[in-house]
This record gives sequence, C-alpha cells and structure tokens, in this order.
Amino acid sequence: MVPFWHIDGTNASDYGTERRQAWHQPVPFEAKALVRLIRRVLAWVVTGQSRRRSAAIASTLLNVDQHEHRETGSVSAAQAAEWDARYSEGEGARWSGRPNGRLVAEVASLTPGRALDVGCGEGADAIWLARRGWTVTAIDVSDVALIRAQEAAELAGAVVEWVRGDALQTPFPAGSFDLVSMQYPALPKAAGEAPMRALLGTVRLGGLLLAVYHDLNDEHREHIKSQGIDPADYVDAGDLARLLEDEFTIELQAVEPRIDPPPDHRHIADVVLRARRR
Repeated sequence: MVPFWHIDGTNASDYGTERRQAWHQPVPFEAKALVRLIRRVLAWVVTGQSRRRSAAIASTLLNVDQHEHRETGSVSAAQAAEWDARYSEGEGARWSGRPNGRLVAEVASLTPGRALDVGCGEGADAIWLARRGWTVTAIDVSDVALIRAQEAAELAGAVVEWVRGDALQTPFPAGSFDLVSMQYPALPKAAGEAPMRALLGTVRLGGLLLAVYHDLNDEHREHIKSQGIDPADYVDAGDLARLLEDEFTIELQAVEPRIDPPPDHRHIADVVLRARRR
C-alpha cells in the first residue's frame, strides 16, 4: 500500500536549501538590484512549482484512492451520502478504533485465511484480522470511513484491500473466503434475496460466517424509527438464518452479552449467528 504522506518532494526541499545557502553569500553592492529582481523571479517560479507539486500530490492521492477502493457495482448515491454524513458528524473518528469484542472472541483461535469484512466502517476489525495473519478484503459504501480506515491501517502496518462499494452489488468470487464477518450489518431487504445469497456464497466450503446484530427491544426499535430508520427494512439474524438453511450448518444462534460495549451504550446484548458452510 502506498504510504501517502511519504510523497514529500524531498529533492525539491534539498534544492531549496542549497539555493538559500547560495543566495546568502555576500553580494557586491552594484549587483543588489539585480539580485532582488532575480529573487522575485525565483520566488514566483518556486511558488508556482510548489502549487503544481501540491496539485500533483492531491491528484496522486485521489488516483490511488480510486484504485484501492475499487468501484464495483452500482452504489446508491443516497446510501453513500447518508453514511458519509454520519461519519462526518462531530470531530475525529466515529468509533473507538478497537475491534468488535465478539469478532475477537469467535475468531482469535481460528487459523488465518482469507476474510471479507462486510460494512467495515473505519477498519478496526479488518486491521485486527490483518495483523493476525488474515488476508483481508474490507468493503464499505462510505468514502469518509474508508479514508480513515486506510490511514489507520498504514499507522498499524496492516495490509488490507479496501473496496468502496455495496456488498450486495459487488461480484466477489464464489467460495473465495474462509471467513465472512458481518458486524452489525445494514443490508436492506429491498435488495432482494438473490444478492444476499450471492454474498453468502462467497464463503468457501468449510468456511465460517459470523454475523452479529444488536438485540433490539421495542423501545430501541422505536428510538431508531424516530431517527428515520426502520429496522424492519434491513436483514436481521432471523432473515439471515432462513437463507442459510440449505448450505450452512448453524453452530450458534443466540442472544449473548455484548463484549466490551462502548460506555453508556444503549445496546448491551447481541444476537450472534455463527454458521459453517457445508
């Protein structure tokens, strides 16, 4: 992965140091007017070069970002904008930067292989997996989240393939992942069952699906509805379990205490679904 902030124009800085040293040598009085003129011209040239260099670096960042966050499938502009807005609220990261406790508890003992992190957000789970030896692909619709995830991965020395796209519309190869992780996914029912089945089909034979949902009571559901989001519009653990019946063995489907919840968090229990493809 390209270390963006290492693109620093070092040679230009060295040149600038040498130039400043040269211009600080004693200059004959009669040449001072010419020196001032040349300095102004050089300042204008260097400023222009600096601006062009900055533009080139910004362009490189954009191009690298577009390459590593592959545009696959047609992402709903409204959905992406909604999540970008959520991640832009307040200052700094939206989440803690720690991997989800349930993922850690369920996966820590597994032999690393290839993993898909669905709805990866700011990347904490994907980075944790990568640092434990997994080959990780992480997908999210939000550019804001993915930029933060990529920066965090570089700081952690983790290599992750970041994909900007809709997990239900991205054609990942069938049977290509040893682990598919869905931590509190927001997958709309309106997409239909076929895209969900295709996503589940990316788990290889013998591979693991781990899906974790908030255990919502009526009060929580009404609270979410008051914010303009109806949980009934999204695939829940029960819906997912019905889709798994033909090709997966469900090893666990239960309400479990949430591991390491954020302080003052409303949701203190999770619905955990762990299934192995057969």
